[in-house]
Amino acid sequence: MTDQRDPNDPKGLIRESYRIDRISDAECRSILMDWALSLPDGLTPGQALSALLDRYGAEADHPMTRLMRDGLQSIPTAGRRGGRAGRRPH
Repeated sequence: MTDQRDPNDPKGLIRESYRIDRISDAECRSILMDWALSLPDGLTPGQALSALLDRYGAEADHPMTRLMRDGLQSIPTAGRRGGRAGRRPH
């Protein structure tokens, strides 16, 4: 048997959440937080969430799908910082 780990879900947390019957929104939030903390360096949450939504997004009524979509929409975009931090030389 080969190890087929998904780099976007290194611990398999998202995959397993879809296998839990009647999983609650609160359980999904807890799982998603653990998932975010386990992402490898160099992989942004936005990249990983997009890939996972491509894989699992067909299950639109699942609480994890809704949570991942909300998370993807709320990720801040990089931009100029205002105030003193924006004017300060780096």
